[in-house]
Amino acid sequence: MSIVAEVVAGAALSAFFDKLFDKFSSSDLLKTFRKENFDADLKKWESMLLKIQLVLDDAEEKQLTSRLVKIWLDELEDLAYDVDDILDEFATEALRRQLNPEPKSDFVKQMRSKIEGIDRRLQEIVEEKKDLELRENTGRRTITKTSRPPSTSLVNESRTYGRDEDKMKIVKLLLESSDAQLSVIPIVGMGGLGKTTLAQLVYKDDEVSRHFQLKAWVCVSEDFDNLRLTKEILHSTSESWTELCKPFEFGAQGSKIVVTTRNDDVSSIMGTTPPYKLKELSRDACLRVFTHHALDATDFSEYPELKKYGQEIVDRCKGAPLAAKALGGLLRSKHDPCEWEDVLNSKIWDIPEDKSSIFSVLRLSYNYLPSHLKRCFAYCSLFPKDYEFQERELVLLWMAEGLIQETKAKKPMEDLGGDYFRDLLNRSFFQQSSSYESLSFFQQSSSYESLFVMHDLMNDLAMWAAGDLCCRLEDQLGGSKQFEISTKVRHFLILNIQTIASISLMKICLRVLSLSGNDIFELPSSIGDLKHLRYLNLSYTKIAILPESTSSLYNLQTLILKGCDYLTKLPEQIENLVNLRHLNITDAKSIREMPAGIAKLKSLWTLSNFVVGKDKIVDLMNLEFLQGTLCISHLENMLDANNARKVNLKGKKNLDTLVMKWDDDLQDARIAADILDTLQPHGTMKTLSIDGYVGAKFPTWLGDPSFSNMVDLRIERCGKCMFLPAFGQLPSLKRLIIKRMDGVRSVGLEFYGEHCKQPFRSFVKLCFEDMHEWQDWSPCNQDFPCLHELSISMCPKLQGKLPHHLPSLEKLSINAYGPVTINIKSCQSLENIMLKSTLRKLKIQDCSALESLQFVMDEGGASSTSSLLMNEENLSCIGNNNASLLGHLEISNCPSLKCISTIVDLATMLKRLDIKECPNLTSLSSRDTLPTTLKVLRLVDCPKLELDKLNKDILLEHLLIDGCEKLRCLSNSLHELCHLKEIDIYKCNSIISLGDLLPTNLESLEIKYCEKLEALSNNINNHCHLKEIDIFRCNSLISLGYLLPTNLRSLKIKDCEKLEALPNNINNHCHLKEIDIFRCNSLVSLGYLLPTNLRSLKIRDCEKLEALPNNIHNLNFLQDLSICDCPSIISFPEEGFPTNLRQLWLSGANLCKQVFEFGLHRLTSLTYLSIANGIMDSFPEEEDGKTMLMLPTSLTTLRFYKFPNLLFLSWKFFQNLSALKEISIGACPKLAYLSEKCFPPSLQRFHIYGCPVLKQNCEKEIGIMWSKIANSPWVELMA
Repeated sequence: MSIVAEVVAGAALSAFFDKLFDKFSSSDLLKTFRKENFDADLKKWESMLLKIQLVLDDAEEKQLTSRLVKIWLDELEDLAYDVDDILDEFATEALRRQLNPEPKSDFVKQMRSKIEGIDRRLQEIVEEKKDLELRENTGRRTITKTSRPPSTSLVNESRTYGRDEDKMKIVKLLLESSDAQLSVIPIVGMGGLGKTTLAQLVYKDDEVSRHFQLKAWVCVSEDFDNLRLTKEILHSTSESWTELCKPFEFGAQGSKIVVTTRNDDVSSIMGTTPPYKLKELSRDACLRVFTHHALDATDFSEYPELKKYGQEIVDRCKGAPLAAKALGGLLRSKHDPCEWEDVLNSKIWDIPEDKSSIFSVLRLSYNYLPSHLKRCFAYCSLFPKDYEFQERELVLLWMAEGLIQETKAKKPMEDLGGDYFRDLLNRSFFQQSSSYESLSFFQQSSSYESLFVMHDLMNDLAMWAAGDLCCRLEDQLGGSKQFEISTKVRHFLILNIQTIASISLMKICLRVLSLSGNDIFELPSSIGDLKHLRYLNLSYTKIAILPESTSSLYNLQTLILKGCDYLTKLPEQIENLVNLRHLNITDAKSIREMPAGIAKLKSLWTLSNFVVGKDKIVDLMNLEFLQGTLCISHLENMLDANNARKVNLKGKKNLDTLVMKWDDDLQDARIAADILDTLQPHGTMKTLSIDGYVGAKFPTWLGDPSFSNMVDLRIERCGKCMFLPAFGQLPSLKRLIIKRMDGVRSVGLEFYGEHCKQPFRSFVKLCFEDMHEWQDWSPCNQDFPCLHELSISMCPKLQGKLPHHLPSLEKLSINAYGPVTINIKSCQSLENIMLKSTLRKLKIQDCSALESLQFVMDEGGASSTSSLLMNEENLSCIGNNNASLLGHLEISNCPSLKCISTIVDLATMLKRLDIKECPNLTSLSSRDTLPTTLKVLRLVDCPKLELDKLNKDILLEHLLIDGCEKLRCLSNSLHELCHLKEIDIYKCNSIISLGDLLPTNLESLEIKYCEKLEALSNNINNHCHLKEIDIFRCNSLISLGYLLPTNLRSLKIKDCEKLEALPNNINNHCHLKEIDIFRCNSLVSLGYLLPTNLRSLKIRDCEKLEALPNNIHNLNFLQDLSICDCPSIISFPEEGFPTNLRQLWLSGANLCKQVFEFGLHRLTSLTYLSIANGIMDSFPEEEDGKTMLMLPTSLTTLRFYKFPNLLFLSWKFFQNLSALKEISIGACPKLAYLSEKCFPPSLQRFHIYGCPVLKQNCEKEIGIMWSKIANSPWVELMA
């Protein structure tokens, strides 16, 4: 038994030929065009291609060593696609004639010309074949038919081998202390070694999670720059990487970044520590990876006959786990030694390799794919690296491109595509995205599809397999919008392109068109000319109406209109879309009803939303093949329950998710009850949501145990129902959300099911929200044995106790930050909560009757609570048998609380302590010391709290004191805290000076509302690590001192009335990038010169400031400049502003007048201009008919406001603004009219506010100016 090696031209030409012959054999096609004699042409083509197919196997092998054969195969492939296009045109015309018998006059002429071209090329291919000496195969190829690999969890990266030591070393680097603000640790190694997997293992490590308060995972791959993280930055200078790191430098000291890269040069730019060089896996570890994927075992003990071959194959992997994984997936379910030997002897190993030493392994894995999978995988070359995709999304694309071959069993294409996808997944060509793992358990329910990605090298493999067939155009066009598409391209992807005007789509035989997320407002009527189109995605666009020509897309299979908020209706002739299988109008909220022809779409498989209009729900009756998810909305439009009965939802067995929505409560309650009763779904339903139901009670079928597959339930806004159904009887129910059920006052036995012996036996999550009248919960003895999460929010009248039998409860949080915690909020009558030790996080808020909180420890185990957050008025005692693992303690609004030492003294792992609004709290610890592990201490509005000093050995990094008058003595020990990086002091009126006692490593100092503060520290210039100073409303502050810290980067001073001047030598601070001065009414001067590296300068509301520094024109790095409401500044410097400015704000009568004389057109980089508070009556002013002010052509946003006398806005002001996208005009009460020349073609947004006369003239349809602005994509008029 053997496997014949094959390397295909493009992507599996053999499978494509099979598809062509299926089309040739269509009797309907031949019969339709017999009169035109086209059937003879098609038969001739079929005969010639059959002869070519006989040598195809030999050609596919010889292309490895013969360039002439490779070129011949490429030409054959191109011809085959053109033949497919023509066959598709014939099939489309045949379908059109069925719908509209009138023939198209030019069809025959056009097709005859195309046929002649194919005839000529086909004859050339046949002649060239003779010279290549290709051998005919004696029969069909002898590839062993492989069974699909069994579905496994192999894509789960938790199964790793041989990286324990590497993980330990990286973790050690992360945990070791460092004086650096930010450390970057590069992991360097060739592709496929497992760098990302190692980083994931480190990221999920428990010790790392405890050490770092915040973690984030960002994938930048090869697209990497300052704004979009594009890779050009890594090829330029190290300054670019420094620029990218800036946002992270404001984190806590000891922040770490782990970067994975294949490039040593990249690591030298990024890294602040030596790179960690990841080596190949050991032979033993690589062998375990291979056997795990090939045999689902860790060795060859069960298959000794395969050991010899397996070891040799692993040696070829050269220690790369990706290669071992790929080859293991290839040989999975193959246990014949001959098959393993064939892999070893494949010619693929001998092909020269220029990418990496494992790329041959991946090509071999691809080589042994069945032909149909090769084509599907090669198509994925369209996806950028790290692109996340869903199974359904990819299957629909494969369908549209004709990559799914129908079988004799007539299995639906969607199911076949699902099989294809799982085959590639189980063979490790795809892997599950880590984004899915970050979702909560509830998010991973049936309403959330898994996300998948391809490894970078797999993406490279797909690009290699596709050759010239696929083209991916990302936003790399620079300023040019023109580009060429190769004539051989068959699959074309455009990413992040705002305009497609430069592409002649009509010249391309498009099967797939996706404009999702693009800023487009309409489609051209020529969309109907795309006769081959099978997939159209217009989701999240601003299209308001689809052209009726859309109805002539007879081949369309998938139409996605998700999130089209402006779309008001579907095409009237939608019944012409006879091949439409998937229609997604989720969140297209402006659609009010379905078109009349929807009932004729017999092929429709998925319909996301059926909008009921004028009692037309009966149209659903004919859609018998619907499956997946269906939402029926606007049920309030139904007046007759008999129509609902005709829908026969009970007979639609393939639906697994059903949503029923009423959008107002005007419907009669009895009619609503009858409608819901008759809309009973089939018993196989998995997910059900009922929203806005106005009946007084639920039907008996809801909660019936016959719904044995029901997993998710959501009941919302059913305000007239007084009792909940017996949901406890549903044996498979896992998640239940009950929201805004204001009629429910009691939850008791009816909720569990009166005769149910084991209610809620599969239940894992329960959420009650906005139950304003709910007063009582009467639990039963065996409430929720499997419940993991419980959420109760905004239930102000709830009294008594919660269910006490919750043995599986894991997480509890009140007012939770995310969906993974349990939430008990605003339950103001609850008196006692007892928590089991399995809890990880607790936050309690607005439960005002809560008096006691106890942690109960399991026998022999320590409490594992790691986060405790409380907000209770009456809480006076906190007890904990063992709080050793507590990492975060937050207490707020506890006026009765006096002492928390019982928990603080025992919290030896405490990292963060937040105390707020505890007016009677006097002490934190009975030992006068805090845990040495403490890194963040925030004390707010605790006027009686005393703490003489902080212990020297504490690891404190951030200290915030706000309104704690008795803590002023803390300053005596601050200088001893060598780890302290950030100090925030608010509302401490006793502080006059910070003295000389600031910590030496301080990096950020923020002082607010300290009314008596007169001066900063005398030696503040010696604090070389200090980078930020922010002072707000310190009205006694006179001076900042003679010198500022040498490394200062940001200086912000606001509302300091007595501050007269900045330090004279401020220009010597070469690291200073930002100065922001606001409302310092005594400030006279900014100094003679400013720092040359300044990036942002903002001066606002400084009444006495007389002039700007003389060197402002030389600030070559300055990008943002704001000079607003400084009336004493009467002129600009003679040299003007630096030409590199990007954003400019000017406000004030003098400045507005000066700006006309300055000449802003010299600011060639300016993109944003705001001018305000002028007194002129025309803008800009004119002399002798000439405009005094010209603006730079680079401008994209222009705003002017508060011109009380403005009567006229000259169109000449806008004549050169070819890039302008937004105009905003405000508070110009006399402005009445704008010329149509004021609106350049590039304009996208026009905003008017506070201009009553102009607003009236611009009113839609009735204003005299409406016709001039109607074409603007976005017009906003406000009073």
